[in-house]
Amino acid sequence: MHPSLDDAPDLSGLIELSRLDTLDLKPVILRVQTDLFLSAPFRDRKILEAFEALAGGLIPIVDDETAEIVARKLAAFPETPPGILAILAARGGAVRDAVVAEAPTLTPSVIEAALSDGADLGAAIAARPDLDRNTANALSARAVAEVDTALARNTHIVLGAEALARLVGRGRRSADLAKALLARTDMAAADLSPLFLFADEARRDAIGEGIAATVALRPCPPPPREAGAILTGFSGRGDIAGFIGALAEMLGLRRDFLAATPDPHLRYDLLTLALRAAGLHEEEAVYVFLTLNETVARSVDRVFDLVKLFRKVQRPAARSLLSAILDTALPERAGDARAHQPYNAPDAARPRVSPAAAERAPSRPALPGRLRQTS
Repeated sequence: MHPSLDDAPDLSGLIELSRLDTLDLKPVILRVQTDLFLSAPFRDRKILEAFEALAGGLIPIVDDETAEIVARKLAAFPETPPGILAILAARGGAVRDAVVAEAPTLTPSVIEAALSDGADLGAAIAARPDLDRNTANALSARAVAEVDTALARNTHIVLGAEALARLVGRGRRSADLAKALLARTDMAAADLSPLFLFADEARRDAIGEGIAATVALRPCPPPPREAGAILTGFSGRGDIAGFIGALAEMLGLRRDFLAATPDPHLRYDLLTLALRAAGLHEEEAVYVFLTLNETVARSVDRVFDLVKLFRKVQRPAARSLLSAILDTALPERAGDARAHQPYNAPDAARPRVSPAAAERAPSRPALPGRLRQTS
């Protein structure tokens, strides 16, 4: 049997007590009464009105921490009076975000209160577990970093193809967004291939396996002629500009393709995929790692990591990953890198250089002893 309306607690004394200047009980009273309200066996009109009167008077004047705690408790509770949600939303900041993200229904009064400080509610709305596909798609079209990350982290929703394509595209240049997408378990490996560089080893392996299964169904064009000899020649002479220019020309890429990733550390991973796509042998790739960049060469662990990546990704998969990461199709036949002259003016003659002249180092240089022992 439910208590009668006459049994509802009289909270007027607590309201008066909270107004004492010498004793700041407002945060305690608000939190205690919130817990009592949520745990009550039933809430009739009288109890709702009494709680709204008490909480509505305290929420605007308690500290931010108390207001956020109360907001997180009340926002998702279906019987919380809309007036209380509006008062919480009007506080702004994390309190507002909790209401917008978790309230079962966003009434016009709550939305109006949340917008009172001119805030952009996109990220808070993107985090809602009940977000529909059309709204998610519209939010992804705004190209706001905080909204993109909130959508990627919202594992309660399934991202539509259009929203997913936008987020993955922007994830190529945003580590936070890329890692949020890579953490999802509802995405196919092929969809994540543009984010390969940001993935951990296990995720890279899964992406690589998915790519390998796809590329096995179509032919792979032959590697550029004399790629190893030409590239190790540039690397051995320390000609970084010549090396990058020749490699880009071999693969039909822009000369600044390494800038596709904002993380300088990951650019060598991208370079490793490019070397694999160009058809270099492992010994030639190791020679590049040991001669092209002194910082990389001094780190045995880094060299071993690059060699491990080189071994794991076969050439067809490396071409497909490069295409996905750079968002460009690799041509079936690229230019002749033997004629590459990085310092020529556009109208200058481009003399043909024989492979023997371009390459002074051995085409397959011997590995250092420690590297040779790896399997």
